Amino acid sequence: MDTQERIELAAHELFYRFGIKSVTMDDIAKHLGMSKKTIYSFFEDKDQIVCTLCNKDLHSRECKFEEIARDSKNAIDEILMLMKFMGDMFSGMNPNLFYDMQKYHPRAWKSFKNFKEDKILKMVVNNLKKGVEQGLYRKDMDLNIIGKLRVEEVEMAFNPHIFPADKFKPVQVQMQLLDHFMHGIATIKGHRMINKYKHLIEEV
Repeated sequence: MDTQERIELAAHELFYRFGIKSVTMDDIAKHLGMSKKTIYSFFEDKDQIVCTLCNKDLHSRECKFEEIARDSKNAIDEILMLMKFMGDMFSGMNPNLFYDMQKYHPRAWKSFKNFKEDKILKMVVNNLKKGVEQGLYRKDMDLNIIGKLRVEEVEMAFNPHIFPADKFKPVQVQMQLLDHFMHGIATIKGHRMINKYKHLIEEV
């Protein structure tokens, strides 16, 4: 691992644990046992680190989403696999991370918004189309409207004004919203499959 990768890994760990705002360049340097001068030789400032990590994370998420869509047995299996992936991802994330990025790092937030409105929306709509074709989701839906609803739910779960961090855990909010969404779009056949999968998960 080269020096830049070490800096990125350390910053990623600290941002996920403490949020972005509360982590300083001094904190990153101390965590690495490295001088700030060395860090500044690779990154202009903390904002550049945040942008770099955001873009790398988004690319990694896109690859994982494509892998899940490719490997899933059906539309509901895809959503359940996504639920597990998101649960693992959000379980170690500081609830202030998204809010900090939105408020203090507009370039990174713009990248996230573009990713949400392009890649995530496309993935959700493709899943909806697949589910309708498989008879698992209702046919009487406007897929673009329902797709945007789902995409906005993901961001809403991190809004501290709606779900304060001292009262709600982001991972639980995300899972509840996704579970509610699934039951709202499923046909009777889809509901049976959801219950079957849940029963199998609970038995493990």
